[in-house]
Amino acid sequence: PHVPPFSVFCEMARKKVREFVAKRLLRQHIQRLANIKLDDRSVQVDQDTHLSRILGKFPWLGETKLVVKPDMLFGQRGKSGLLLLDADIKMATAFMQERMGKDVTLKNLTGPVTHFLVEPFIPHEHEYYLSLVVNRVTVHINFSAAGGVEVEENWDKVKRCTLTAGDSIDGVDLSGLLVDVPMGSRPPLEAFIRGCYRVFEELDFTMMEFNPFTIDDKGNVIPLDMRGELDEDAAFRNKAKWGEIEFPEAFGRVFTEEEKFVRGLDEKSGASLKLTVLNPTGRIWLLVAGGGASVIYADTVADLGMGHELGNYGEYSGNPNEEETYCYAKTVLGLATRNPHARKGRVLLIGGGVANFTDIAKTFKGIVHALKEYKEKLRECGMAIYVRRAGPNYKAGLDLMRDVGKQLGVPMEVYGPEYAMTCIIPKALDHVKKCMDAQGRFVYTQQRERRSR
Repeated sequence: PHVPPFSVFCEMARKKVREFVAKRLLRQHIQRLANIKLDDRSVQVDQDTHLSRILGKFPWLGETKLVVKPDMLFGQRGKSGLLLLDADIKMATAFMQERMGKDVTLKNLTGPVTHFLVEPFIPHEHEYYLSLVVNRVTVHINFSAAGGVEVEENWDKVKRCTLTAGDSIDGVDLSGLLVDVPMGSRPPLEAFIRGCYRVFEELDFTMMEFNPFTIDDKGNVIPLDMRGELDEDAAFRNKAKWGEIEFPEAFGRVFTEEEKFVRGLDEKSGASLKLTVLNPTGRIWLLVAGGGASVIYADTVADLGMGHELGNYGEYSGNPNEEETYCYAKTVLGLATRNPHARKGRVLLIGGGVANFTDIAKTFKGIVHALKEYKEKLRECGMAIYVRRAGPNYKAGLDLMRDVGKQLGVPMEVYGPEYAMTCIIPKALDHVKKCMDAQGRFVYTQQRERRSR
């Protein structure tokens, strides 16, 4: 039976992939799912690539004109002077060597170019636009016969078809998308759109965009530029289909020292330890177990109107040992208690779903150790702690939390599987709002007293 996309059941962890990877996935699976064969001539070049060796492996590089462009998750490469067209291999090599590892600045973001994509140069007359985007339980298919760099300026020409995520595209009338296309080009375009949807759905894409793509004189569709995003939370069921895959960081992303530290922990551990700092002065901080739970916690905070106060996003999972959990928790607490006398009324959510094999008591020992270490700072910043957890040895773990709560002298509420996973979120947000209201009234009173003097 058909299984709907993972994103139908939970919020998505949208992760961008490089254009080379997006095209690889499309090529491999559109042939299987829609019997469409796409040109497989595509080479990724990074800082470790020996250009002389790849010429021997891919002889077409020396036999055809080429396109060279950075594969770095940013667009407008042509407008930024980072696109080489109609080049021979000598020009392509010089272009990459001159720019590899060098910093470029785009929209106030600066970073080194570390990956290039090399493909055949395809002369063409018509440029089309296509995107598929999932939005909770719907998939929007957008198409325009006026694709290319000016597509945004011509968005009024874009046609849209909307499906329920998980539904089959068989039998869906797509003629409304193609009204601006010559009759002879409609059959291959329609087949391509249907094939893309099948790949999009089966491989848990959250976004797939082609701008532009074209059709050659034989009716073959050629994706010229492609962007893709995958639902990282669906990796467990796509391992074989995705193959080896990397989710690169956004271009120009500068890591904090805390993020670098946790990345180092993660690389050395068999468990999963992730941390992204969202708002260093935020009042709401997360210590959440599990990738799916971390998405749900962050999304619920945002849905309840407090996303701007969310200090971090991250997770610990895969049964980390006590020392790893201690180091992770200590890092989050260091961020959460920084500048304790500013912005009072902070909360720490220690949560998660029902663990399958993570020993709750063991991981909680590491968190308890970190909490004790930050006892004074937790008090100084007015931290309130809310705990909800379930799974192996959870009763002993919750008892540990209750005991440390008494020692810390800060407000703490502890819940087990008898309560919903997200039950602590509205409680925590109510505490934050009350503290913000009280602090606002205090500041207003001070200002009024100053004016009266």
